[in-house]
Amino acid sequence: MADDQEVQRVFDALDAVERIADPEARSRAQAQITAATKERAARWAAERGELARRLKDEEGESVRGIARRLGVKPATVQDLLRGYKGSGQNRPRTEGAQDG
Repeated sequence: MADDQEVQRVFDALDAVERIADPEARSRAQAQITAATKERAARWAAERGELARRLKDEEGESVRGIARRLGVKPATVQDLLRGYKGSGQNRPRTEGAQDG
């Protein structure tokens, strides 16, 4: 698949950054990548959320079906559909869940 090749190219580039011999240059490159990744991650999560909602609403796809299609876990799809963006540790309780 062409998209698999693009993903591999990104991984190869990240591997190359890890091989930068000069620790200061490597650290600067890592900082640049980390900053850019944070910005992209928010945009990409929003895009995945929109796609998950479209698949559910327009195509009637199940949570498990969406998970298979997007290559993520069903719990991730549920979070996308709910618009949840936090860590699992701080995940709000679902309605009807009993206090421990």
